[in-house]
Amino acid sequence: MIEHRQIESQPGLVFDVSAAGDADAPLVLMLHGFAVSRHLYDAQLPALAAAGHLAVAPNQRGYSAGARPDPLDFARYDIELLIGDALALVAALGHGERRFHLVGHDWGGSLSWEIAARLPQRLASLTMLSRPHPGAFARALRDDPEQPHRSRHHKAFLDPGAVATLLADDARWLRTRHAANGVPASATEKHLSVLGTPAAMEAALAWYRARGTVHRPIGAITVPTLFIWGDADDTVGRMAAEGTRDFIDAPYRFEVLPGVGHYAPDQMPDRVSALLIDHITRHPL
Repeated sequence: MIEHRQIESQPGLVFDVSAAGDADAPLVLMLHGFAVSRHLYDAQLPALAAAGHLAVAPNQRGYSAGARPDPLDFARYDIELLIGDALALVAALGHGERRFHLVGHDWGGSLSWEIAARLPQRLASLTMLSRPHPGAFARALRDDPEQPHRSRHHKAFLDPGAVATLLADDARWLRTRHAANGVPASATEKHLSVLGTPAAMEAALAWYRARGTVHRPIGAITVPTLFIWGDADDTVGRMAAEGTRDFIDAPYRFEVLPGVGHYAPDQMPDRVSALLIDHITRHPL
């Protein structure tokens, strides 16, 4: 059963969190990306709990109404603060300096790559969904003629009028994107319950605006890694996905889901849950 909590990680930052499992069980922290929310992992949370883990998925900075600094102050959405949020949540959950398992999708994947590169000693395993290693992504942007087109939304989201565009006509852009990537309509409604207001969408886009178009390099990953990629992902091409193996210096598994789009946990929940549990079980704390 999923429990919904509000966790204050530090003064002025209260995160909406979904959790399942015993509080003292090995922690699996699950970070969502753009155009979705903590509900991306609604199927995985109880599955991981049944397998003996504490699975936790927060609405991240800006997505949680109680952790939404002014989205026009881009410095409040700097990646250093976003990484700090994830680690502060681990501490607030009572896991202090203990190792944990980390799962990241899209922007949550960007944070997860950074955490794995900087603090490998804190992680027992890393699972990535639809986010190649930054080195592989940068190489694909340079060498794959299709990747810049796939990533064109990064620049579009910097436009001051982007929120109005994304939410126009009952969030038609988001609904169309989700449908094209195989997301069930019921899941889209859950995500819109979090993201479907101008305030929330402005905060979500502040992640892009704080970074701009610069993707900084990180080193090789030394944490056991599972990378799940759907070959119908409209934002990540095969070159970037397959190239990630060149940047992993640890046990590595690359799992391709045929016909699956950018949001695999929503589109193939049982398969993603099985892959997660298998990977985490192979690499205990």
